[in-house]
Amino acid sequence: MKSWFQRVILSRRWLSFVTLGIAFFVFGVGSLNLFFVARANLNLIARHGWQALMDGGAQQLLEVLATGYLSMLAYVVFKACEASLVRGLLDPGE
Repeated sequence: MKSWFQRVILSRRWLSFVTLGIAFFVFGVGSLNLFFVARANLNLIARHGWQALMDGGAQQLLEVLATGYLSMLAYVVFKACEASLVRGLLDPGE
């Protein structure tokens, strides 16, 4: 996966820039959604306890964790594309 990403995405500056933009928006939307859903889920569990967990609160909590990891992955992709683009700007002979 690493070599494919480097060969296909990072070797083309325009594709790296497009991927950077997509990763930026995925990270932003995922992080914003993560904050609101996690807060609501934790409030529900705090208010109704075990019943809330049994009625879907546990599943929603797992979905919040998955969204967090997806957002983190988008951030890593963003940083990889950013590093590649900055390196290309600082060393144009590369």
